[in-house]
Amino acid sequence: MVKAALARQGEAKDGGVVHLAGDWRLATLAPAWHDLNAQLAATAAEVGWAWDISGIEALDSVGALMLWRAWGRRLPAGVKLCPEQAALFDRLAGTAGMGGDAAGPEIRRDRLAPLLALGTLSLYFLDNLMGMAALVGQVVLDAWHCLVHPGDMPWKETSANMYKSGVRAMPVSALVGFLIGVVLCYLSALQLRAFGAETFIVNILGMGIVRELGPVLVAVLVAGRSGSAMTAQLGVMRVTEEIDALAIMGVSRTLRLVFPKVLALSLTMPLLVLWTSLMALLGGMITAEIQLDISYGYFVDALPKAVPVANLFIGLSKGAVFGFFIALIASHFGLRVQPNTESLSANTTSSVVTSITVVILMDAVFAIATKELGLPL
Repeated sequence: MVKAALARQGEAKDGGVVHLAGDWRLATLAPAWHDLNAQLAATAAEVGWAWDISGIEALDSVGALMLWRAWGRRLPAGVKLCPEQAALFDRLAGTAGMGGDAAGPEIRRDRLAPLLALGTLSLYFLDNLMGMAALVGQVVLDAWHCLVHPGDMPWKETSANMYKSGVRAMPVSALVGFLIGVVLCYLSALQLRAFGAETFIVNILGMGIVRELGPVLVAVLVAGRSGSAMTAQLGVMRVTEEIDALAIMGVSRTLRLVFPKVLALSLTMPLLVLWTSLMALLGGMITAEIQLDISYGYFVDALPKAVPVANLFIGLSKGAVFGFFIALIASHFGLRVQPNTESLSANTTSSVVTSITVVILMDAVFAIATKELGLPL
């Protein structure tokens, strides 16, 4: 097969004709690409040439695109070509992004787009809120069922979730709590020393850790660790249709999958809050002895006076409520996973973000509701 060739017959001003022949495909065009492009551009720039490409033996999309661009993205007037070539150029003319004349559909800006986005977000929020309310009701019914029928209580599932979300979270929560206590004590000591109020470090650490930092810190850790694991577990069960199999066998998915998680985390979170708060106070006590020369004996003796016992119960109550909502949100998003990996990752992310947001909101509610409780005498 003859290679791509360009031949001019006559002169442009006298109505000359440009004849194209040979093989105009990528394999044969590549070696002479620059030369052919230069010849085509020079010839197309001269006015008066007629084009005849019917002599081309083979033409693919690459060769057609080369000609199309040389012609200024339109067929020259009176060009001679065969029907197959005409169909190829018609496709080029109608394809956006290939150099065609078609500019594509005009993109119109909708002035109501922000309102539409707000409405979509509101509907999404209401849908999740209704789903959460329905799940809360089902969990309450499951709890009542277990009280009436103790033999149906999922003890093994509950204990397994308590071990995974509680016992296995103790090392990381202890480490983070200890370091938070060290950092908080060190930063507070720099300010207290300037005013000669070193002894108030006990008040700052006690109230800050026992009442606020301990519960919130544990809730964030558990939401990122256990909450995401719960969502992923239920999501994978949705993808593998294990939840559908439970429904076919007549097994309640909430009683066996959701209720044990909610119960376990509600019981485990107060214990984790107590454990983490102790580790944080230990880190603060060690740092206070190093930075401010406050003895361990004085710290332990002054702590109950600076932090009334009501603050401990407030912190433990926060832990129980936070654990309930974290498990509930994780289960809710896990059950909403569609049978694809994209939905699994999206719902796991939504679970963690929503859990942390709800924890902060609930902490604000607790702060307002208990502002008169647990104050030092």
